[in-house]
Amino acid sequence: MATQHTSAAPRTPALSRPYPMAKPGYGKRSMPDQPVPHAEDFALLPARERYIAGFVDHLPDGASMDVKSLAKQLPLYGQQAVGSALKALSVAGHLRRVRCLVGEGDQVRWVFRTFWSRTARDNEWWGSHLADEGREPAPSAVAPPPWVPAEEEPEASPATPAVPRQRMAEPGPAPDAPSPAYLALARLGRTEPRLVLSAADCAVLEARAAEWLDRGVDTDYLTRALTARLPAQVDSPVGLLRRRLHDKIPPHVPPAPAPSVPGEPVHRTLPECTRCGAPGRPEALPDGLCRACHRPDPTEPVAAPLAGLAASDVRARAGHVRELLRAR
Repeated sequence: MATQHTSAAPRTPALSRPYPMAKPGYGKRSMPDQPVPHAEDFALLPARERYIAGFVDHLPDGASMDVKSLAKQLPLYGQQAVGSALKALSVAGHLRRVRCLVGEGDQVRWVFRTFWSRTARDNEWWGSHLADEGREPAPSAVAPPPWVPAEEEPEASPATPAVPRQRMAEPGPAPDAPSPAYLALARLGRTEPRLVLSAADCAVLEARAAEWLDRGVDTDYLTRALTARLPAQVDSPVGLLRRRLHDKIPPHVPPAPAPSVPGEPVHRTLPECTRCGAPGRPEALPDGLCRACHRPDPTEPVAAPLAGLAASDVRARAGHVRELLRAR
C-alpha cells in the first residue's frame, strides 16, 4: 500500500497589492529641486507624522492621495488619524492641496492635485511655486529651420510714366450715420403701426433709448419691450414711448470679465484647505489650512519645523510634542 505524504507544498508568498493610482491629472505631484532621500528627512516629526510622511514620500507621482486610499495601505492608522497627519504635514510645510484648471476653450475641467516636498517649505515659497505651476508659458516665437529660405523682398516694378490726375470735384462731408437707438425707434412704426414716430420724435427719445443699449440689451429686446401689451388706441406715440423708456429701463448688470489676451500668462490654480477642501487664495490659507481648520486642536499632536528656527528651538518644540504624546 502506497504511503500518502500529508505535507503540503510550500505556499507562494502573497504579494502586496499595488498602490492605487489616481486618474490622469490627479494625485501626487512632487515639487522640483529636492535633495535625494535621506534617513533623517522627517526625524523632527512625531512618530505618526514621520511614518506617514515616509510612506507618502516613496509613492510615485500620480498616486492617489485621498485619506481613504492612504488608510487602506497604512494598517497602523485609520482615516481620522491619516487626515490629522496630513494636516500636520501641511502645517510643517511638506504638503499643499491645489485645484488646477486643465484644458482649452470650452473643454476645461478642474483636477485636484497634492503637491509634495520632501524639504519643509514656508508659505512664501509655496505661494510663489504654486503660482508658477498654474501659469501657462506664453507662446514664444519659433525661428524657422535653416533650410527654409528667407522671404525675399518683391522686385521693384519698372517705372511707369506719370499720368496727370484729372481734376475732380471735392467730395463733401459724409452725413453722420444714425445711432442704433435712433434706428430702433425709427423702425417701430414698421413693426407696430400705432407707434409711428417722426424724425423729431426719434431725436427726442434717442438719448433715453441709448441708455437701454448701454445696459447690455440689444435693439430686438428694446423693440419687444416697447411694443408689448399696447392699448387699443395710442393717441400720443411719443408720450407713450417716453413713459415706457423711463419705467421699463432694465437693471444695470456689471460687464463680464474680459477674456485673457493671447500670450498673457493665465492663472489656472486654486489652492484648497488640506483638511476640509475649502478653496481660497494662498494668502487666505496659511500653512495650507483655512481659518476654521487652522485653530489649534489639543487632541492632535503637531510638530511643525518652521523655516528660520534655530536647531535648538526645533528640538525643544519636538520634545514638547513628545511629552504631550506621553501624557495621552
